[in-house]
Amino acid sequence: MQDFKTTVVETDLLILGGGMAACGAAVEAAHWAKQNGLKVTMVDKAAVDRSGAVAMGLSAINQYVGLKDGQNTIEDYVDYVRNDLMGVTREDLVANIARHVDSSVHLFEKWGLPIWKDENGGYVHEGRWQLMINGESYKVVVAEAAKNAIGPENIYERVFITGPLMDGDRCAGAYGFSVRENTFYVFKSKATLVAMGGAVHVFKPRSSGEGQGRAWYPPWNAGASAYFTLKAGAEMTCQEVRFIPVRFKDAYGPVGAWFLLFKSRATSALGGEYMQERRPELDNWVPYGHVKPVPANLRNYLMMLDVMEGKGPIYMRTEEAIKKLAEAAPDEKTYKKKMKELESEAWEDFLDMTISQAILWAGTNTAPEEKSSEIAAAEPYFIGSHSGASGAWVSGPEDLAPPEYFWGYEGMSTVKGLFCAGDASGASSHKFSSGSHAEGRIAGKAAIRYIVKESPALLAISDENVESLKAETYRPLALFAEQSAATTQKDVNPAYIRPKMFMLRLQKIMDEYAGGVTAQFTTSKPMLDKGLELLAFLKEDAEKLGAEDLHELMRCWENVHRMYQAEAHVRTVLFREETRWPGYYFRADYPKMDEENWHCFVNCRLDPTTEAWEMTKRPILHLFRSATQAAGN
Repeated sequence: MQDFKTTVVETDLLILGGGMAACGAAVEAAHWAKQNGLKVTMVDKAAVDRSGAVAMGLSAINQYVGLKDGQNTIEDYVDYVRNDLMGVTREDLVANIARHVDSSVHLFEKWGLPIWKDENGGYVHEGRWQLMINGESYKVVVAEAAKNAIGPENIYERVFITGPLMDGDRCAGAYGFSVRENTFYVFKSKATLVAMGGAVHVFKPRSSGEGQGRAWYPPWNAGASAYFTLKAGAEMTCQEVRFIPVRFKDAYGPVGAWFLLFKSRATSALGGEYMQERRPELDNWVPYGHVKPVPANLRNYLMMLDVMEGKGPIYMRTEEAIKKLAEAAPDEKTYKKKMKELESEAWEDFLDMTISQAILWAGTNTAPEEKSSEIAAAEPYFIGSHSGASGAWVSGPEDLAPPEYFWGYEGMSTVKGLFCAGDASGASSHKFSSGSHAEGRIAGKAAIRYIVKESPALLAISDENVESLKAETYRPLALFAEQSAATTQKDVNPAYIRPKMFMLRLQKIMDEYAGGVTAQFTTSKPMLDKGLELLAFLKEDAEKLGAEDLHELMRCWENVHRMYQAEAHVRTVLFREETRWPGYYFRADYPKMDEENWHCFVNCRLDPTTEAWEMTKRPILHLFRSATQAAGN
């Protein structure tokens, strides 16, 4: 095996990740760091320009509250998020993001992002909270501001973070390796901010073979945030709340613009509109079944009932929607022009952010103005920034958070010096790209304040400990180099398991036992218990992962990260004895919502030394009066 040099980097604030939350943290932290003579360093597995969930682009900003125009209130947004998550949300965190998110959007526009405007100069809304943008370069615009703020000399790209460095009960940095060069990195810091995204490919995807890369959520997000915070000993929350989006089938094109902007309907193959025909089912999930908009998981559920009754495929009636909008034209010439504009907008919506959907339309001779497109529920994802909520249990702001939710610094986990934002932060969903950026700014500023007030020292780590971490990190390479010649086919060897086979095995366990696509998202205690048994065997075999090169080494560690996210999920679903989110998962043995016993957060913590898990309930404290309460429902 080749030699790997060690590079030690010392900094004040270490930002891990390069997506929207990390870029927000970089911009805000750099401002306050310069006033205090501090250094900010960013480390990204990819390249910041095209890193994170917005990498390919986006056609809408999904969180804009519109406070300056009096369009909505902070309470309105909290109510929306609370209802969509069936009552389980940290209202202090959601409100804190909501009161700052508009300023992030205004920064995006200032930096050059084109936001659609109407004839009066106001923003064009896709829905109540969404703004239409020309967003093919959305991430590039935001990344440029972050890079300018902290300086290119403080950015390390193509570096995979393996795990945390600890100084007792304080996070003191991170270690990892370059995926392009033979370099092992030790990053020492006084505070660390985790923003490395959520997790994809923990469950078996609907698409197989080469299509596995066409996940809705970025396929390179592999649970690094969850692994890092778990291994640091941080308390985690909402690990049971995985997100299952309904998307255009096989290419995962988002459906939001079609519902909100084009006012399209979704119907069964028989033409029935499940949201109307199955409306009585919503009575079984009150009060959340009666709110508007209907929670995302319940919309999924009504669609799934049609599918399970054999009424599929489910179609987005694109041709009907486009024709209806165009028919408002006063004459035939205007009608044809409007049809052309709508057709262009339909294609542009996906060319901005999901090119695979445009390719699928072209490859299947689908003209959206002439033919419906199939939609389906995707596989489960772990994402704290969209309609999921999994992530670390973090402190809220002092002026909003009750004592149970506040321990000194906004966005700090239960581990000293470890801050989280974006998908790494739990129980504050529906922040999307703009809210993640705002949350990164909040956490970045708080992290600098922590450094200034607490004056933590840089970690003193011995050469022996560094070499031990280095050996652990590169073990898959060493094992492969030692054993690969023992068989004529490198993929088949009793001494090691290749990362792709490991990933497929993890996906099979989660799909079959934890309620994946082929199990119709349904599980039970016996199934979860069996899944934990098989995950324990998988964890043993993780010690025998083998890698042929640096790329495969990255794949090995991605799968280790996914494995810990998977176990956190299975244990939390098992602990919560109810079905609160039908449409995301079903507990066949507890098929109903139990408000009396389970209107609470389910949190977990891994002991990094013993690998023992602790499950706890945390109270849901309502800080704002809900619309259902105000109406007397």
